[in-house]
Amino acid sequence: MIEMSKITSGTLISLALAAGSASAQETARQLDLKHGAMIAAQGTANVPACAQCHAFNGASDGSGAFPRLTGQSPAYLVEQMRDFASSRRDSAIMSPIAKQLSASELLDVSSYFAASDGPFPPLARADAATIKRGAQLAREGDEAKGLQACNSCHGPDGAGLPPRIPYLAGQYADYIKLALNMWKMGFRKNSPEAMKQVASKLDDRDIAAVAAFYQQVRDATDSAAAR
Repeated sequence: MIEMSKITSGTLISLALAAGSASAQETARQLDLKHGAMIAAQGTANVPACAQCHAFNGASDGSGAFPRLTGQSPAYLVEQMRDFASSRRDSAIMSPIAKQLSASELLDVSSYFAASDGPFPPLARADAATIKRGAQLAREGDEAKGLQACNSCHGPDGAGLPPRIPYLAGQYADYIKLALNMWKMGFRKNSPEAMKQVASKLDDRDIAAVAAFYQQVRDATDSAAAR
């Protein structure tokens, strides 16, 4: 299901800035979710279909090799694609694709995935001790390591703070681990003042813990709300 209502006026302003448009009104006229859906399903003359890795609805395959895109802020998605194109994010797959997409194609396909409603598949849970440590890092941080709570930037239990901060709740653990290690090893350069510093203070066990917590926290929240 595609929900244009998810794209707010504030998001349109951010999209206008990200795409270099003259105004939010101009961006609103440019948005074409049907065109975005076509790029997701079929690609363009120069790039393959996004659905090959991310699925048509942006939920990917659950393996964690590819991130969830569905429901993510379109301004954030546009920004990441620009970072791939400029090599602030290194990817042998995504960088060539990002360089081939026009500004209007980026806007349309990012807005399509933002408005999509992909499912959260049932996934295996880590052990209780790992999730408990992940919850501590997410909600409280670790003073001894100089780490503030992840939620202080990513919102309550990783709900995200659009337009610039992505949600983590329900994101695949293996993908979160990959992203943190990319920052830690210096392959990802698009948040040196924040994520690079955070990742450098996390050991492998902490990376696994916070990733496991965010993968399952949405299910835990939904279950509590249903009681």
